[in-house]
Amino acid sequence: MTPSSDAASRLRNLRQALLDLHKALLASERVGYEATVGPIPSPNHFLRLLSGDPRFAWLQPLSRLIVTLDETLDRRIPPTPDDASHLLRQVRQMLVASEEGHGFPRSYFEALQRDPDVVFAHSRVALLLR
Repeated sequence: MTPSSDAASRLRNLRQALLDLHKALLASERVGYEATVGPIPSPNHFLRLLSGDPRFAWLQPLSRLIVTLDETLDRRIPPTPDDASHLLRQVRQMLVASEEGHGFPRSYFEALQRDPDVVFAHSRVALLLR
């Protein structure tokens, strides 16, 4: 296996784990939203909420990071080990939960506290970040 193919493989595995984490976070946020606001009537309505409702805005940095991974994996030139290291560092920096403050770290902390599916998905990402 060449360094580039190893980097691409590692990034593909990370991408899938992040997609699983993103899905778990979306499901967790949806449950909370529906408990307080009421049922979301359709997938299209949910998509509009994801792109415009402040309750879901904290997930946008993770969504953008997944898009960055996709773009890196889809380009003509395979990702280098340096590309992989840079993206792994970005993921490590993002997936820091904090009981203090606001934004992604605080909302991520809250999701980890309330939903075991988020904890399991986080642990799969953490294994890949070692």
